[in-house]
Amino acid sequence: MQTRSRVFVGRLAGTDVYDPIGDKVGKVHDVVVLFRLVGAPLAVGLVIEVSGKKRVFLPLSRVTSIANGQVITTGLVNIRRFAQRSTETLALSEILDRKVTIKNGGGEGTVIDLSIEEHRRADWRLSQVYVRTDRNGPHGGESILLPVGDVTGLATGKEGQAATALLARIANLKPADVANVIRDLPGDRRMAVAAGLNDERLADVLSELNDDERVEIMSDLDIERAADVLDVMQPDDAADLVADLPTSHAALLLERMDPEEAEDVRRLLTYDERTAGGLMTTEPVILSPDATVAQALAAARRIDVTPALSATIFVTRPPMETPTGRFIGVVHLQRALREPPSTLLGQIIDLDLDPLSPDDSIGTVARRLATYNLTALPVVDESRLLLGAVSIDDVLDHLLPDDWRTSENEEFDMRVERGFNG
Repeated sequence: MQTRSRVFVGRLAGTDVYDPIGDKVGKVHDVVVLFRLVGAPLAVGLVIEVSGKKRVFLPLSRVTSIANGQVITTGLVNIRRFAQRSTETLALSEILDRKVTIKNGGGEGTVIDLSIEEHRRADWRLSQVYVRTDRNGPHGGESILLPVGDVTGLATGKEGQAATALLARIANLKPADVANVIRDLPGDRRMAVAAGLNDERLADVLSELNDDERVEIMSDLDIERAADVLDVMQPDDAADLVADLPTSHAALLLERMDPEEAEDVRRLLTYDERTAGGLMTTEPVILSPDATVAQALAAARRIDVTPALSATIFVTRPPMETPTGRFIGVVHLQRALREPPSTLLGQIIDLDLDPLSPDDSIGTVARRLATYNLTALPVVDESRLLLGAVSIDDVLDHLLPDDWRTSENEEFDMRVERGFNG
């Protein structure tokens, strides 16, 4: 590698990492930096994301090249999950968007990128900082590139640090991947990201976090914002979250929610969480028997309905909101796709599907889904009124170990196998 190689860390995010023979190892997630009392900060390694969304540490001493949109390693990668030490700072996650002061009266600015530079073999340091200056400062809102030594505040972020750059990095990620990113952030950065997501996006991300993580975020949100987020969550997810909050905080949130949404959540909270009633959502796709296939396909495209739930149309008598009129049967989306758009659902209803009772156990639900190769089942009361539907994704979420989102791959696989096989 040539001396004085310089790389901007913002461009490293998502860069593919290869071993010497050209096999892909993973992709860059972040850069690990050590701030020193004397001398430029050191860049000591990369956090790379390998298969299964696992993040591991790759020392820069094992990097032979960073060029042409790729990172080449010596081939030796420690598979132990990366755990950030108290002395380490993540450049992309923690330094970008940080407020800094430019020395010699240069005013303040916001970090929008950093460069690392190799001084000699395996000796990488932060060399420059790209700063967007404040509009009212001496530089009038310009973006300028400065030596690291010309700014102060890099090592310790100021209160109220934004998350603009981080939000841009995760804008196109799936909710589960966003959850994976913010899970590793310090508390203040995690809340900055949460504040920057819209209500729908934050609701989806919270559904992918574990109980403790989402309770922490919801507890720190302004009460009105937290209620707005609960309003757009799937009722079953909202009920699970509310059940984990302190009683007084949960009661206050339910009071601030939309009355209809709050009523759905209160109804779900009356059931044990490992029963059909506790697992169900109150908002499946529900239509009358005189609706057409065209209307069914349009309803199945609703953005708030999961793929597992959209595969089944639940047919009932009016009213069409849970608890509905008498449950009649279901129309499977695959069957509907084989019919002309004008076909009435009443002509293709599956009348043989036995619905669940809200008190049926999670084991009963799982067996019924597996037996009939279904992705969702109706839940009815003693008068055969449709209360909601249970989808396979919610069943799996409750059957898997509590820490399935963060468990090591091999260990997790063994635990799941033991759990499912008794």
